[in-house]
Amino acid sequence: MQHDVPARTAAAEAAPPPADRRQRIAAGVRDSFSAGLGIFPLGIALGLLIIQAGLPWWLAPALSLAAFAGSLELLLVGMTATVTPLAAVALTVLVVNFRHVFYAFSFPLHLVKHPVAKAYAVYAMIDEAYAVNASLPEAERSAPRLLAMQIACETYWVGGGLVGVALGAALPAPVKGLEFALCALFTVLTLDAFRSRRELPSALLAGASAAVALVLTPGLALFTAMLLFVGLLLVRHALTATRPAKEAAGA
Repeated sequence: MQHDVPARTAAAEAAPPPADRRQRIAAGVRDSFSAGLGIFPLGIALGLLIIQAGLPWWLAPALSLAAFAGSLELLLVGMTATVTPLAAVALTVLVVNFRHVFYAFSFPLHLVKHPVAKAYAVYAMIDEAYAVNASLPEAERSAPRLLAMQIACETYWVGGGLVGVALGAALPAPVKGLEFALCALFTVLTLDAFRSRRELPSALLAGASAAVALVLTPGLALFTAMLLFVGLLLVRHALTATRPAKEAAGA
Protein backbone atom coordinates (compact mmCIF):
# COMPACT_ATOMS: atom_id res chain seq x y z
CA MET A 1 0.00 0.00 0.00
CA GLN A 2 2.85 2.39 0.72
CA HIS A 3 4.23 1.95 -2.80
CA ASP A 4 0.91 3.12 -4.30
CA VAL A 5 1.10 6.58 -2.72
CA PRO A 6 4.04 7.92 -4.79
CA ALA A 7 2.52 6.46 -7.97
CA ARG A 8 -0.82 8.15 -7.31
CA THR A 9 0.93 11.41 -6.48
CA ALA A 10 2.94 11.32 -9.70
CA ALA A 11 -0.19 10.55 -11.71
CA ALA A 12 -2.01 13.46 -10.11
CA GLU A 13 0.85 15.81 -10.98
CA ALA A 14 1.03 14.53 -14.58
CA ALA A 15 -2.71 15.00 -15.18
CA PRO A 16 -3.79 18.55 -14.26
CA PRO A 17 -7.33 19.14 -12.98
CA PRO A 18 -9.97 19.78 -15.67
CA ALA A 19 -10.30 23.44 -14.66
CA ASP A 20 -6.54 23.98 -14.92
CA ARG A 21 -6.49 22.13 -18.24
CA ARG A 22 -9.22 24.41 -19.62
CA GLN A 23 -7.23 27.45 -18.51
CA ARG A 24 -4.14 26.18 -20.30
CA ILE A 25 -6.12 25.49 -23.47
CA ALA A 26 -7.62 28.99 -23.32
CA ALA A 27 -4.12 30.42 -22.83
CA GLY A 28 -2.93 28.52 -25.90
CA VAL A 29 -5.75 29.94 -28.01
CA ARG A 30 -4.88 33.44 -26.78
CA ASP A 31 -1.24 32.81 -27.65
CA SER A 32 -2.27 32.11 -31.24
CA PHE A 33 -3.98 35.48 -31.76
CA SER A 34 -0.80 37.38 -32.65
CA ALA A 35 0.26 34.74 -35.17
CA GLY A 36 -3.31 34.40 -36.44
CA LEU A 37 -3.32 38.03 -37.55
CA GLY A 38 -0.78 37.02 -40.18
CA ILE A 39 -1.76 33.40 -40.77
CA PHE A 40 -5.40 34.13 -41.69
CA PRO A 41 -4.72 36.75 -44.41
CA LEU A 42 -1.88 34.59 -45.69
CA GLY A 43 -4.36 31.74 -46.01
CA ILE A 44 -6.66 34.09 -47.93
CA ALA A 45 -3.74 34.86 -50.26
CA LEU A 46 -3.22 31.13 -50.80
CA GLY A 47 -6.86 30.61 -51.71
CA LEU A 48 -6.82 33.57 -54.09
CA LEU A 49 -3.64 32.37 -55.80
CA ILE A 50 -5.11 28.90 -56.30
CA ILE A 51 -8.22 30.28 -58.00
CA GLN A 52 -6.23 32.80 -60.06
CA ALA A 53 -3.90 30.01 -61.22
CA GLY A 54 -6.89 28.07 -62.57
CA LEU A 55 -6.49 25.23 -60.07
CA PRO A 56 -9.43 23.45 -58.38
CA TRP A 57 -10.72 25.08 -55.18
CA TRP A 58 -10.26 21.93 -53.10
CA LEU A 59 -6.51 22.26 -53.50
CA ALA A 60 -6.52 24.98 -50.81
CA PRO A 61 -7.72 22.77 -47.93
CA ALA A 62 -5.85 19.76 -49.37
CA LEU A 63 -2.53 21.62 -49.36
CA SER A 64 -3.24 23.13 -45.95
CA LEU A 65 -3.76 19.70 -44.42
CA ALA A 66 -1.17 17.70 -46.37
CA ALA A 67 1.65 20.27 -46.20
CA PHE A 68 1.00 22.62 -43.31
CA ALA A 69 3.69 25.16 -44.25
CA GLY A 70 2.67 28.59 -45.53
CA SER A 71 5.72 29.61 -47.54
CA LEU A 72 6.02 26.17 -49.12
CA GLU A 73 2.35 26.04 -50.09
CA LEU A 74 2.59 29.40 -51.85
CA LEU A 75 5.53 28.04 -53.84
CA LEU A 76 3.73 24.79 -54.61
CA VAL A 77 0.80 26.67 -56.15
CA GLY A 78 3.04 28.20 -58.80
CA MET A 79 4.94 24.97 -59.34
CA THR A 80 1.70 23.03 -59.74
CA ALA A 81 0.32 25.56 -62.19
CA THR A 82 3.46 25.36 -64.34
CA VAL A 83 3.69 21.55 -64.09
CA THR A 84 7.14 21.60 -62.51
CA PRO A 85 8.99 18.25 -62.56
CA LEU A 86 8.60 16.16 -59.43
CA ALA A 87 12.35 16.16 -58.73
CA ALA A 88 12.40 19.97 -58.66
CA VAL A 89 9.38 19.99 -56.35
CA ALA A 90 11.07 17.54 -53.99
CA LEU A 91 14.28 19.61 -53.89
CA THR A 92 12.30 22.78 -53.22
CA VAL A 93 10.42 21.12 -50.36
CA LEU A 94 13.72 19.94 -48.84
CA VAL A 95 15.41 23.34 -49.08
CA VAL A 96 12.45 25.41 -47.85
CA ASN A 97 11.48 23.15 -44.95
CA PHE A 98 14.96 22.05 -43.90
CA ARG A 99 14.90 24.71 -41.16
CA HIS A 100 12.30 22.66 -39.27
CA VAL A 101 15.00 20.11 -38.44
CA PHE A 102 16.66 22.72 -36.23
CA TYR A 103 13.36 23.73 -34.61
CA ALA A 104 13.11 20.30 -33.01
CA PHE A 105 16.23 20.97 -30.93
CA SER A 106 14.50 23.61 -28.78
CA PHE A 107 10.79 23.02 -29.41
CA PRO A 108 9.23 21.56 -26.20
CA LEU A 109 8.02 18.29 -27.71
CA HIS A 110 8.96 16.54 -24.46
CA LEU A 111 5.91 18.11 -22.82
CA VAL A 112 3.57 16.13 -25.08
CA LYS A 113 3.38 12.54 -23.84
CA HIS A 114 0.60 10.93 -25.92
CA PRO A 115 2.08 9.50 -29.16
CA VAL A 116 -0.78 10.78 -31.35
CA ALA A 117 -0.62 14.25 -29.79
CA LYS A 118 3.17 14.29 -30.17
CA ALA A 119 2.87 13.31 -33.83
CA TYR A 120 0.51 16.22 -34.38
CA ALA A 121 2.84 18.59 -32.51
CA VAL A 122 5.65 17.58 -34.88
CA TYR A 123 3.39 17.97 -37.92
CA ALA A 124 2.16 21.43 -36.80
CA MET A 125 5.60 22.74 -35.79
CA ILE A 126 5.44 25.76 -38.10
CA ASP A 127 7.46 28.97 -37.88
CA GLU A 128 4.68 30.87 -36.13
CA ALA A 129 4.15 28.17 -33.50
CA TYR A 130 7.88 28.05 -32.82
CA ALA A 131 8.15 31.84 -32.49
CA VAL A 132 5.12 32.15 -30.21
CA ASN A 133 6.32 29.32 -27.98
CA ALA A 134 9.84 30.78 -27.81
CA SER A 135 8.46 33.95 -26.24
CA LEU A 136 6.83 32.04 -23.36
CA PRO A 137 8.63 31.52 -20.04
CA GLU A 138 9.63 27.92 -19.40
CA ALA A 139 7.34 27.63 -16.36
CA GLU A 140 4.25 28.60 -18.38
CA ARG A 141 4.66 25.98 -21.10
CA SER A 142 2.49 22.86 -21.11
CA ALA A 143 1.19 20.27 -23.55
CA PRO A 144 -2.45 21.51 -23.57
CA ARG A 145 -1.31 25.10 -24.15
CA LEU A 146 1.08 24.09 -26.92
CA LEU A 147 -1.40 21.87 -28.75
CA ALA A 148 -4.24 24.40 -28.43
CA MET A 149 -2.03 27.07 -29.97
CA GLN A 150 -1.03 24.79 -32.85
CA ILE A 151 -4.61 23.68 -33.56
CA ALA A 152 -5.77 27.30 -33.53
CA CYS A 153 -3.01 28.27 -35.97
CA GLU A 154 -4.02 25.51 -38.39
CA THR A 155 -7.66 26.55 -38.07
CA TYR A 156 -6.74 30.10 -39.10
CA TRP A 157 -4.77 28.75 -42.05
CA VAL A 158 -7.40 26.36 -43.37
CA GLY A 159 -10.20 28.87 -42.75
CA GLY A 160 -8.28 31.64 -44.49
CA GLY A 161 -7.71 29.40 -47.50
CA LEU A 162 -11.43 28.67 -47.81
CA VAL A 163 -12.25 32.38 -47.51
CA GLY A 164 -9.65 33.13 -50.19
CA VAL A 165 -11.19 30.55 -52.51
CA ALA A 166 -14.61 32.14 -52.06
CA LEU A 167 -13.23 35.63 -52.67
CA GLY A 168 -11.27 34.48 -55.71
CA ALA A 169 -14.41 33.02 -57.25
CA ALA A 170 -16.39 36.20 -56.54
CA LEU A 171 -13.88 38.90 -57.54
CA PRO A 172 -13.78 39.86 -61.23
CA ALA A 173 -10.07 40.81 -61.27
CA PRO A 174 -6.99 39.22 -59.70
CA VAL A 175 -5.62 40.63 -56.44
CA LYS A 176 -1.87 41.13 -56.10
CA GLY A 177 0.39 41.75 -53.11
CA LEU A 178 -1.32 39.63 -50.45
CA GLU A 179 1.68 37.30 -50.31
CA PHE A 180 3.54 40.11 -48.51
CA ALA A 181 1.64 39.02 -45.38
CA LEU A 182 4.24 36.24 -44.98
CA CYS A 183 7.14 38.71 -44.76
CA ALA A 184 5.18 41.02 -42.45
CA LEU A 185 4.21 38.13 -40.16
CA PHE A 186 7.81 36.92 -39.77
CA THR A 187 8.95 40.48 -39.05
CA VAL A 188 6.42 40.88 -36.24
CA LEU A 189 7.21 37.47 -34.72
CA THR A 190 10.94 38.19 -34.82
CA LEU A 191 10.45 41.51 -33.04
CA ASP A 192 8.28 39.84 -30.37
CA ALA A 193 10.86 37.12 -29.75
CA PHE A 194 13.65 39.69 -29.55
CA ARG A 195 11.76 41.86 -27.06
CA SER A 196 10.98 38.88 -24.84
CA ARG A 197 14.56 37.57 -24.66
CA ARG A 198 16.77 40.56 -25.45
CA GLU A 199 19.13 38.35 -27.48
CA LEU A 200 21.04 41.00 -29.38
CA PRO A 201 23.97 38.68 -30.29
CA SER A 202 21.60 36.11 -31.80
CA ALA A 203 19.84 38.81 -33.82
CA LEU A 204 23.16 40.12 -35.12
CA LEU A 205 24.34 36.62 -36.03
CA ALA A 206 21.07 35.97 -37.88
CA GLY A 207 21.41 39.22 -39.84
CA ALA A 208 25.01 38.45 -40.71
CA SER A 209 24.09 34.93 -41.84
CA ALA A 210 21.33 36.24 -44.09
CA ALA A 211 23.61 38.88 -45.61
CA VAL A 212 26.40 36.41 -46.36
CA ALA A 213 23.95 33.90 -47.83
CA LEU A 214 22.36 36.49 -50.13
CA VAL A 215 25.80 37.47 -51.45
CA LEU A 216 27.34 34.01 -51.82
CA THR A 217 24.33 31.83 -52.74
CA PRO A 218 21.37 34.01 -53.75
CA GLY A 219 19.58 31.00 -55.25
CA LEU A 220 19.75 29.03 -51.98
CA ALA A 221 19.88 31.93 -49.55
CA LEU A 222 17.48 30.46 -46.99
CA PHE A 223 19.21 27.10 -46.84
CA THR A 224 22.69 28.64 -46.61
CA ALA A 225 21.62 31.21 -44.02
CA MET A 226 20.11 28.55 -41.78
CA LEU A 227 23.23 26.36 -41.90
CA LEU A 228 25.51 29.33 -41.30
CA PHE A 229 23.35 30.61 -38.45
CA VAL A 230 23.33 27.22 -36.75
CA GLY A 231 27.09 26.99 -37.09
CA LEU A 232 27.56 30.44 -35.55
CA LEU A 233 25.20 29.57 -32.71
CA LEU A 234 27.19 26.42 -31.98
CA VAL A 235 30.43 28.41 -31.90
CA ARG A 236 28.84 30.99 -29.61
CA HIS A 237 27.53 28.25 -27.34
CA ALA A 238 30.96 26.66 -27.13
CA LEU A 239 32.59 29.98 -26.27
CA THR A 240 30.04 30.90 -23.60
CA ALA A 241 30.22 27.41 -22.10
CA THR A 242 34.00 27.47 -21.70
CA ARG A 243 34.13 31.01 -20.32
CA PRO A 244 32.71 30.18 -16.86
CA ALA A 245 35.08 27.22 -16.61
CA LYS A 246 38.08 29.44 -17.34
CA GLU A 247 36.90 32.06 -14.86
CA ALA A 248 36.45 29.39 -12.19
CA ALA A 249 39.92 27.98 -12.89
CA GLY A 250 41.46 31.44 -12.69
CA ALA A 251 39.76 32.12 -9.36
